[in-house]
Amino acid sequence: MTKQTKSRTNIISGTSARGLLMGSAATLVFAGFAVPAHAQESFEDSSNIITVTARKQRETLQEVPVTVTAIGGDTLDKFQVDQVADVVSRVPALTVSTGGSGSGGQIALRGVGSSSLSAAFDSAVAFDFDGVQVSTMRMVQAGFFDVEQIDVLKGPQSLFFGKSASAGVFSVRSANPTQDWEAGGKASYEFEENAVIVGGYISGPISDTLGIRIAGQYTDIDKYIELEPGTPAINMTRGKRDFVGRVTLQWDPADNFNANLKINYVRNRNDGANGHIDIHCGPNGRADEIALLGGAVAIPSGASCNTNDGLYPLSDPASVLQQKFPEGSGGATRYKGTPYGEADIFLGRLSWDLDLSDHLTLSSVSGYLSLDADDYDSYAIGGVGPAFNPNGIPIAAIAPALAAANLPGSAQAAGQGNARNKTEQFSQELRLTSDFDGMFNFMVGAFYETRDIDFNSAQQVVPISLVAPDPVTGNTFDYFKKQNTKTEALSFFASTTLDITDQLQLSGGLRWTEENKTSRISVPYVHTILSSGGAFIPSGFFSGPIEFKDDNFSPELSIRYQATPDVNIYGSFKTGFKSGGVDNSSLPSAGLLDFNSPNPAVRQAVADSLRFESETGKGGEIGVKSQFAGRSVTFNVSGFYYVFDDLQVQNFNNATIQFETFNASQLTSKGIDVEWAWSTPVSGLNFSGAMAYTDAKFSKEFITVDPDGVPNTGDETDLNGRAAPRAPKFAGNIAFDWTAPLGNSMEFGLNGNLQYTSSYITNQQTLNDYKQDGYVTVDGAVSIGHPDGKWRLSLIGVNLTDKLWTNSSGVRPLQASPGMGLPVGDDLILTQNRGRQVFVEARFKF
Repeated sequence: MTKQTKSRTNIISGTSARGLLMGSAATLVFAGFAVPAHAQESFEDSSNIITVTARKQRETLQEVPVTVTAIGGDTLDKFQVDQVADVVSRVPALTVSTGGSGSGGQIALRGVGSSSLSAAFDSAVAFDFDGVQVSTMRMVQAGFFDVEQIDVLKGPQSLFFGKSASAGVFSVRSANPTQDWEAGGKASYEFEENAVIVGGYISGPISDTLGIRIAGQYTDIDKYIELEPGTPAINMTRGKRDFVGRVTLQWDPADNFNANLKINYVRNRNDGANGHIDIHCGPNGRADEIALLGGAVAIPSGASCNTNDGLYPLSDPASVLQQKFPEGSGGATRYKGTPYGEADIFLGRLSWDLDLSDHLTLSSVSGYLSLDADDYDSYAIGGVGPAFNPNGIPIAAIAPALAAANLPGSAQAAGQGNARNKTEQFSQELRLTSDFDGMFNFMVGAFYETRDIDFNSAQQVVPISLVAPDPVTGNTFDYFKKQNTKTEALSFFASTTLDITDQLQLSGGLRWTEENKTSRISVPYVHTILSSGGAFIPSGFFSGPIEFKDDNFSPELSIRYQATPDVNIYGSFKTGFKSGGVDNSSLPSAGLLDFNSPNPAVRQAVADSLRFESETGKGGEIGVKSQFAGRSVTFNVSGFYYVFDDLQVQNFNNATIQFETFNASQLTSKGIDVEWAWSTPVSGLNFSGAMAYTDAKFSKEFITVDPDGVPNTGDETDLNGRAAPRAPKFAGNIAFDWTAPLGNSMEFGLNGNLQYTSSYITNQQTLNDYKQDGYVTVDGAVSIGHPDGKWRLSLIGVNLTDKLWTNSSGVRPLQASPGMGLPVGDDLILTQNRGRQVFVEARFKF
């Protein structure tokens, strides 16, 4: 079998008998602020063998029976990859989108992912940072730096990674302390977005047994988003500022014990929750009006209908709608006159390994996450005065507050939302792993997680303050809703490997998971005019507990045959599980009052309407991992077939002006993945590439949110057999890396990457959802530097063709419906990628 690494590279070996006692004490000390992860150790591999931790132990990429794409730190540095979204050019089956006030982002693999609209969803693709599995996709917005390797594991990975890995794992492994003291840094300037990036690290041994690494990076982007000319906004360019800092301590007090502590801090500041969001003007070819107060008020959009110019119609909110935020909302203290976004993330992780004997290792991973994200923006997208009534009635007679500021060219964006997400998570994992000389080995473990999420939002869905501010409070928002969800998850898992012969290995395992969630809703404030009309609840509403509970068994079985020392053939059966929960996107409509009904059946019906069920997946893959020509050529291919049941879906319903959450029956994802690499006979020249064929379709009746917002009235849409969103049939890349000496003290480098993606659907709401055409992008870098990396000057180009593509799409809120006296709105909101980036960079290391 492939054994767990036992001979660790210590900073300096020690023989202290205090290892166990001090390690246990460290666990207790840091239990209040640490997170689950793979066991980390100081690891320096001088060969070209790539190792991964796909089964919670270090194995070579060519031996592990899992489809994995591994991207080394050198590649990340050469192409300025420091955001999750930047990785898509190297992993053809991967799509990433960021932005919005819900979960804040989305990762999808092979057409399977989770909505970025709701903070209540766990991600179907687990985000694993140094082994810490973080359910919130706010981490997608956080940058990373000083990374040793990124691994993308495809397909369900629930046995080893738990409940939030039903579609795969995106794993970031940061660098550890070095055996000798060294320091490095970089400074970059990006021309297209006017960005400055500075970062550095220092690493080395503090003592014979303790090493430290301190790393940090600051990014200041002036033109992260550029607005269309004529857009009424104070900031015609929206900026973004990130700081990523990390301290790592590596402790090796004894030959049989090591511990690793990582403390990360991420600070993100930007000029609004909306990212690269544009308006597609739909079949009618016009930018449709924003329709408010039942169509009594119409505001011209102002969008250009050009979705390929890299300019965005993000108007500032209407002045009359931002006069006063509800007490307790984030904007009440943070709003300074323009849209904003703030996020602070603290992530700590303590892991240790103790060799109980020559054949048994006990591993512990403790973790703590603290997230505080707050943002404010307009989600109708656009809005340029003057507003008007379609029937010619003076605005002053309908919306007196609006009339006072209804000037030509004025900012009149509506549909504002101020969301604050505070999440605190603690988790603990224990594993006992064997390393016997015989044919049988095992791993058993337990995992516990507790999570507390406060999702508080002040929203404008009508918005009634166009008529007048709240006569009691003076607030200009429709409501302020608070929802707290507490989660407890417990799981036990066991896996075994059986080396039947020297060439044939059988492995398998089972994870049992139980998850309990309790959610409570309170509505401290509802605009008095709305609550008096009967459609909304009054201020001061509080619900009882809304419970969700589920458990799951996730088995896995794999077989690997080593045909030759360089050819491995494998097959696997895998299952995945992603727990359900309680929706946090509901409106404070009058129906919530039924929570206080004396009839238990009525209370139960309201609670049931907010729950969504767990998502499961099962299937398998077969593959071959091979090397030949003296291991200068690597060729890996795998075929997969997975079925996902009760896919968790969220769509926007323009009729009820809210997001609706449900389970979408069944999705089948099948296809082929190919990866290859060639170290050519030409000194310093290497080629690599990947190709993915994916056929992902809804394979059972799938009812979308219907046009009138009322289910089972005969106008629902059945998407059975339709392609899944964000799942191109074909995608691939080809890259090269060439270094050549320029004398004894200088080296020339040339790198390139070409990516191709075929067309794909961008949403799952209707039969004619927006389709992204196929596209090609090119990245490149040229550099000169010292052969030993002491210094390097680089010119780096990302997306040199300046190609814009759409990651996801959705119905634009607050559009005109039939009977409003306006053309029926058919605009779509498109979430796009960043355009071209060109960097000049200087690096040093000593």
